[in-house]
Amino acid sequence: MARSVRRPGAARPARPSAHWPAPVFTPLQAAQVKALACQLPAETGAPLSRWSCPELAREAMSRGIAASVSASTVRRWLDQDAIKPWNRSWIFITDPDFRPKAACVLDLYAHSRDGEPLDADEYVISADEKTSIQARCRCHPTLAPGQARAMRVNHTYGRGGALAYLAAYDVHRAKVSGRTEPRTGIDPFMNLVAQVMTQEPYASAKRVFWIVDNGSSHRGQKAAARLSAAYPNAVMVHTPVHASWLNQVEIYFSVVQRKVVSPNDFTDLAQVGDRLRVFEDRYNATAQPFQWRFTTSDLDGLLARLARHTADHQEESSTALTA
Repeated sequence: MARSVRRPGAARPARPSAHWPAPVFTPLQAAQVKALACQLPAETGAPLSRWSCPELAREAMSRGIAASVSASTVRRWLDQDAIKPWNRSWIFITDPDFRPKAACVLDLYAHSRDGEPLDADEYVISADEKTSIQARCRCHPTLAPGQARAMRVNHTYGRGGALAYLAAYDVHRAKVSGRTEPRTGIDPFMNLVAQVMTQEPYASAKRVFWIVDNGSSHRGQKAAARLSAAYPNAVMVHTPVHASWLNQVEIYFSVVQRKVVSPNDFTDLAQVGDRLRVFEDRYNATAQPFQWRFTTSDLDGLLARLARHTADHQEESSTALTA
């Protein structure tokens, strides 16, 4: 029998569905794979640090859950229940005052303080430092994108030093005031405070709340006292320990990282500072407040889930020790 040869460029004939019927899986098989994905690989004896869809498909077949199953089918099953077995690092809550501190920040985002709505002349500032922004001078010029070609950045570079970018983000007005400094510290942070608090509307405001994390530049009650001594209408509000994700300025820093810093191709630190200042003006011209949706109700739900997780882990550990 002669073998047919497909001409180059010709369309590949459709696969006859009658010859290769799509496999049919039962709800039980899908549930078993989902249950497998919700276990740590080490608990199943698999020599893996985390699951992937191909590894789950392979494990399902080795266990006899299905004679044959593809990684795409496993991925579709997991998507149905938003199961994501690939790992994501996190830090467990250690701050004993996590709930009241976090709730205070969230209330300010929701225009309230101590159960009372904020007045029109009260403002909320989210501030922090983005450290060690380097000036990397590429050894060959960056090539602009073209037809069917992405922008190309040379891998090798010369180091031109690094600086810190300090920014104060007005949460409800979506305005940024920033500055560059050779390094972080108490004095650079207070320079940022002075830059903001000597300008309107903050200079004559009733209160200006400064939300900061627990970095050394603004840590503890000494930092709060230093701020209020310099500007009596300024109130420092700390996020809980290891909870910088509650600080909205971090979202702005992520925008800066994507749109200004990466890919890093600057001749010197002066160019880095100029680019940051020009970007601030561009951002302030069109920015809208971030759509912050995490509320105190969400916070209580998160803490309840963590409490259940801790209790279950302690129970499993006790069972393992007594076994």
